[in-house]
This record gives sequence, structure tokens and C-alpha cells, in this order.
Amino acid sequence: MEIRLILEDDQEVQVPSGSTPLDLLRRLDGTGDRWIAARLNGRLIDLNAPLKEGGRLSFIPYDSKEGLEILRHSTSHLMAQAVQQLYPGVHVTIGPATEDGFYYDFDFSRAFTPDDLQRIEERMKELVDQDIPIRRMEMSREEALDFFRKRGEPYKVELIKEIDEPVVSLYEQGDFVDLCRGPHVPSTGKLRVFKLMKVAGAYWRGDEHNKMLQRIYGTAFPTEEGLRDYLRWLEEAERRDHRRLGRQLDLFSFHDEAGSGLVIYHPKGAILRWILEDLEKREHLRRGYHMVIGPQMLRAELWERSGHMEYYKDYMYFTEKDGQIFAIKPMNCLAHILIYNSKIRSYRDLPIRYFELGTVHRHEKTGVRHGLLRARGFTQDDAHLFCRPDQLHDEIQGILKFVRDMMGLFGFSFDLEISTRPEKAFGEPEIWERATRALQESLESLGYAYRINEGEGAFYGPKIDVKLRDALNRSWQCATIQCDFFLPERFDLTYVDASGERKRPVMLHRVILGSLERFIGILIEHYGGAFPVWLAPVQAVVMNITDAQREYAQQVTRELRAAGIRVEEDLRNEKLGLKIRENQLQKVPYMLIVGNREMERGGVSLRSREEGDLGFATLKEVLERIRRESEVVLGS
Repeated sequence: MEIRLILEDDQEVQVPSGSTPLDLLRRLDGTGDRWIAARLNGRLIDLNAPLKEGGRLSFIPYDSKEGLEILRHSTSHLMAQAVQQLYPGVHVTIGPATEDGFYYDFDFSRAFTPDDLQRIEERMKELVDQDIPIRRMEMSREEALDFFRKRGEPYKVELIKEIDEPVVSLYEQGDFVDLCRGPHVPSTGKLRVFKLMKVAGAYWRGDEHNKMLQRIYGTAFPTEEGLRDYLRWLEEAERRDHRRLGRQLDLFSFHDEAGSGLVIYHPKGAILRWILEDLEKREHLRRGYHMVIGPQMLRAELWERSGHMEYYKDYMYFTEKDGQIFAIKPMNCLAHILIYNSKIRSYRDLPIRYFELGTVHRHEKTGVRHGLLRARGFTQDDAHLFCRPDQLHDEIQGILKFVRDMMGLFGFSFDLEISTRPEKAFGEPEIWERATRALQESLESLGYAYRINEGEGAFYGPKIDVKLRDALNRSWQCATIQCDFFLPERFDLTYVDASGERKRPVMLHRVILGSLERFIGILIEHYGGAFPVWLAPVQAVVMNITDAQREYAQQVTRELRAAGIRVEEDLRNEKLGLKIRENQLQKVPYMLIVGNREMERGGVSLRSREEGDLGFATLKEVLERIRRESEVVLGS
């Protein structure tokens, strides 16, 4: 029997029932080597899947986003097969693809070593050379449970017990069988370019109460060139790592004796943060925000009323005094709600925009903490806007323009997502739909493209997530805009409308940079520590050639400081070349060198971090140059 297929170019073809997409590819282009999987009527399928129905058929190339995910997931299975062959008694768990590669978690009696990774890689290459067919199988849920029990795979049994469908799919390649939705490559011979990267600990299901497993990370690409480019990218990312640069540039430190995940800013790091805070205060005031400050802890009853206790209790810190329980705040919204509710509000008062650089604390789990990027104590540029429903679009658009201006200042491009109602959430779906629609319409009216992130909203409302892209094209979550109809209800927030009736305002939660700690970590890596002049903690360093110019160098420093330049001195009795090299490593934008000739002429020899030696310059010329490069101009 023939079945009718419609291809991407609307070409219609007839193929025998039971033939595969790979059979069709070989008929169309001879080999089909460009393609890794297919999509039939919107459903991903293997290239060697028998075709039993007609419809629209398209093919997934290896180098597409979906193709890379399939390639990497198939390579994770290859790695698990190699591990089980080399280390009898190991239990396999899960092995997904990630943005940059894949991993697989194993339960094994001893720790894997770098030598083990090399052995596993070699066995993987042997399996590739064998070109083992990869075959999809389907079993009833009960059959699959029995199958994995007999193989001694308790983690697979646990996963299958949570599957509601009566039939589950498995993939077999030689002696290895895994529970998997698929699709996968047709055979192991398609998986030739990969590298295992490292081993790390990981709790089963990400729960610290479960057993600690061993996670082997790897990556895979369609070509050797792709792998080489990725490894070079990794080297650059390592060179820019904010933890390493934080030590090198003396910006911040962490100390276990002070508390895990709590950052301590050194003088230069504190200046960097102060520059960002000062910029934010000025820009918020310019945009009609009111500065507020809330207490560091609030009574636990308030967090119960808001619903935070139900959803965030495990991430909160508590203290008890005089019979009362207080929670150290994990966010800033409740104090802002209390300010709003401190007096009667008229419709003419709205919108009201409260802004706070609020320090919060969250008990982030050990496995997810990562320097400044995931700390337990951090400061948010938090704001809460209270507006009438008819003002909602204008306020959301105003926030989006603010985000656009700030991201442009740092040279970040960004992508936008709308995160919708999670499984556990307050309120009726109709209210969620109304809030989500307001976010969508605001983005569309400004011409922004966005994607929907199903089920990832906050428990009290949908949100716009801004994913900025740094110099290495990595994506970072920073700004967010959350539309909230529920906390105004819980705290009975009202305003008096034109007819004298009490109405409920809409509340917008938003951050622009997000956590200052996280944003500083991103900036360090984005710039590789070489901050632009306006942002550099030290904009210039004055250095003498000999002690004969010491007093003059100090005079130059005083004049620059008086003019508002962030300047330091390097008057050590060291060779000039050494001082230049060391300050270059400190990534100082300008070095002002003074010798007898410069002292006689009343100027300096100017050296730029990027351009090298710029020759003689008067102090006026130096000041004008630094001031010009320090100008920060944002839109409105």
C-alpha cells in the first residue's frame, strides 16, 4: 500500500507503507547524511521509523538546534553504554542533552577519575566504529517495569512508576537499553565527534535528601571544526571567569567562616557596585520612581498572608525573639505593599512606582551556588508599580523601554520570553489569561518578538523574562516584569475612582539589572574585567619613573581626584616596565607616566589600555578625554 507525503517545498511523494524517512532521503538525495531525524505531522520521529500514515513530512538537519539536541542526547546514551560495559554494577539514571552538550548521572561504588574519562571515551569510539543500529521499542508500562527490574535498574523503575501512559518507549543499541522518548540517530556510527569534559556530584532528582550520584559531562558536534571552536570558546570563557578575575582584580571574596554564599566586596568591587547603584538611582528618579527602604526582616505572619511562606519557606531564613518569629526577607515586595496601604489612594495618585535597592537572603542549595552568579545574599534593583487597569500597558511599555536603554548602555542584546501559569498558582485561570494578554499586547505594540515559556510564571502572576546575551553569546536571565492581580487582593489594596468607589489596583513587580551581584558577575565576564572608562573602579593610575618625580606625581593625583577622576598612584621603587605590566594586568584604562621631561612641561606621558602609548598630554587633555569617555547618556 502506498502512502502520500507532503514535503517542506510542498512536493508530494508516494512511498510504500512501512518504508522509512531514511529510505525516502536516499531516494531524494542519494545518502541522507545531512539529516538526523524527521517530523511527521508535527511529531518528531526517527529516520528509521516505519511510516504507517501519510501527511506532512520534514527533515531535521544535524546542525540545527533540534538536530544538535538529538545528536547530544544520542551521545549521552553512547556514553552510558560505554560506562556499563567498563564498570559492571553501575546503575544508570538520566542523561539529557543540554545547551552546550550532555550529561549522564551514574550510581557507582567509587568515584570516576580523569583516567576513567579517557577509558570511557576510548570505548565510545570503539562502539562508534561498530556502527551499532539504534532501535526504538515500545512496551506496556508493566512490561517495562518488569524488564528494568530484571536488569537491576532501580532508577528506571522509579521513573516508569511516575509515567501515566499505558505504553512507554525504549531504545536499544547492542547490549544497552534505555528508557527514552527519542528520537535518536539511526546507529552509533553517526556519533563521531565528541569529548568528555568533567565529573561532578549531583543529587538524584536534584534533591539534597536523595543519594549523591556522579554526573559525567560531555559535548558533541556534527563536525570536528565545531568541536574545536567550542573548546576555544570554553578557553575564553575560563579566561573571563568572574571568580578568577575577581581575585586578580581584587574586587570581592567569599569566606566560609563568614558564611557560604555571602559576598564581601573589596574597595574596587565596592566602587564598581556604587557606580551601578548611583546610575540606577538617577535613572529611576528621572523616570518618576519614588525611593523607599524596607526593613531587613518582617514578621512571619506577613509572609504567610502573602503566600511566600507556602512557596519559598525552604529558601528563607528565620529568627525568633520575644516569642515572635521573623523572616529575613527573600524579596522586597511586602514592605512596598505596606507603604501603599499606609493611606487612602485616589485614582489621580496612580501610577505609583516604588524603587528600592533591597538586600535579600535566600538559602540557595549548595549544588547551585556559583560565585556572584548565585549567592545567598544579594541586592536587587527592585520596584513595584501600582496602577489602574487602564494604565497597565503604558507602565509595562515604560519598563521595557527602561530595560532597552540599560541593556544598550552595556552593549547587551536580549531575547524575550513570557512565562505563563505554573501548576501551583494562585487564582483563577481567567485572571491569569487577562494578565498574560496584557504582557503580550505590550510587547507586540513595541514590535518585540517573544516566545512562550509554558508553566514558568511566578505563583502570583505571569511574567516577561529578559534574557540578555553577552560577548560570548551566552544567555543570562536578568530583567523581569511580573503582572500581579493576587497580592493586591490578599492585602486588600484599593484606590478611590472618579465616582468614589473603591477599586483594586494592578501590581507590577520588576527588576532591570536584577541581582546586582549576579549582574556584576556577568559584567566581569562580558568585559573580561576590562571595564569601559565610565564603569572602571580605577580609571587611571599615576606612576613615576624615579623618586625625583614622586612629589609631582602626587600633585597630579590630587588634581585628578579633585576633578572627580577615580585615580590611584603607583610610586613603588620598581622598574617602569614592571609597573606598566602589572597595571595592564589590572586592566586600568589609562596610565599616566611622569618623568623629568613630563614634570618640566607640566603634563604626563599617556598610555591607553587598548591603544598603547599615546604620547605627551596636558592634564587638561587627560581630564577631557576621561570625562568624554565617562559620559553616560540613556534614552527616556
